[in-house]
Amino acid sequence: MATGSFGARAVAVERVALCRAGDWDKGMQLLGQLVEQKGLSDDLPGTAYSFLGFGIARFQKKVREGLKLCEHAVRIQFYEPDNHLNSARVHLLARNRRAAVEAIGRGLKLDPHHAALRGLRQEIGIRKRPVLPFLSRNNPLNRLLARMLHDFSGD
Repeated sequence: MATGSFGARAVAVERVALCRAGDWDKGMQLLGQLVEQKGLSDDLPGTAYSFLGFGIARFQKKVREGLKLCEHAVRIQFYEPDNHLNSARVHLLARNRRAAVEAIGRGLKLDPHHAALRGLRQEIGIRKRPVLPFLSRNNPLNRLLARMLHDFSGD
């Protein structure tokens, strides 16, 4: 295996490709070894950390550890939409919809045509603004008015 930073990056890209192709077992195992070697640094592309983070959260149910890896990925490679996608996926696994929506928004600002980000946004849906934005979404008046508008509009 190459030991230089460039060599490690090339190896990481190959291992991320395994995950993209659906071979999560092998991809996660190899990425895990690489990240264990390099630690949390900027020697590897952020996508290596974000794919490993999502895989750990999804398949090993270690959401907190996955979130940590995804946050590191976004910190070192904020301009990569896939890092925001994986971060959003992990936030959804952590049942943090708001953070997931924010991550999707950041990713779509970078690439408005990113198919997976658009698909995830469509899947989780976009909430409408509260009827009375100066009140909480859970305020009884907002809830009543929203129900009335919904019934009136026939949605």
